[in-house]
Amino acid sequence: MTRMNAYDTPSTAGSSPVESTPQPVRHSLPPPGSPDLWLLRLSDTTDAGSDAATLDASERERAASFARPADRVRFTAAHRALRAVLGSYLGVPPAEIRYARETCPCCGGPHGRPALLGFPGDLHFSLSHRGDLVLIGVAGEPIGVDVELVPDIAGSGELALMLHPDEQREARALDPVRRPGAVARLWTRKEAYLKGLGTGLGRDPALDYIGLGAPAGPRPRVDWHFRDVPVDRGYVASVATRGPLTAPAARPNRVTGRFPRQR
Repeated sequence: MTRMNAYDTPSTAGSSPVESTPQPVRHSLPPPGSPDLWLLRLSDTTDAGSDAATLDASERERAASFARPADRVRFTAAHRALRAVLGSYLGVPPAEIRYARETCPCCGGPHGRPALLGFPGDLHFSLSHRGDLVLIGVAGEPIGVDVELVPDIAGSGELALMLHPDEQREARALDPVRRPGAVARLWTRKEAYLKGLGTGLGRDPALDYIGLGAPAGPRPRVDWHFRDVPVDRGYVASVATRGPLTAPAARPNRVTGRFPRQR
């Protein structure tokens, strides 16, 4: 199905500039088993995420709390992109998006999975950003995404210590050259899963076995489904959904300029 961009309108011959002014268009939700994934490269943005006008007060406050300018820019660009993507499904300008938090499964506090305030609850989303990349997932069911830089050998060893014991053994069995990438894949799957649950790292990553998903290997011991997401060299990314993933793996759609654009 071809979907229009967030603020595209059909062209009309002889239209005046006023008549052709872009207006919000609501996109349909992706079908079950086929989440929509969106990727923003900060290096492709002209303003490098400096414009926080579409963010709400809490987002601007959090952006200002980062000590490093690069972290402020990444946070601002990521949340601007998330608003643009969500607006393209809801048919509203990005600044009109309002967020809420579901109940945390760990403690019952109001800091669980992010949700939309004042919109139907059948649109689920997840956001991750690292280095130059911002990854967004949208689905009609709970979803989590994560993107990470591939660590060096020492960093991968430290990261592996936080994983399930069987995942640690799975990583140690690999050739040392392949181990950092494998550990990064394990970690992104784990983080995507914990985001989808709504616990984040409030739940010990060592509790649940997910694994690398090799055909001959053991299946995940959780009722979630996982897929690696193809992204830029030097990064790994994963998506986790509560329902089965049925669509073939594909590169994410791009977020460029002000609005998201599909392949």
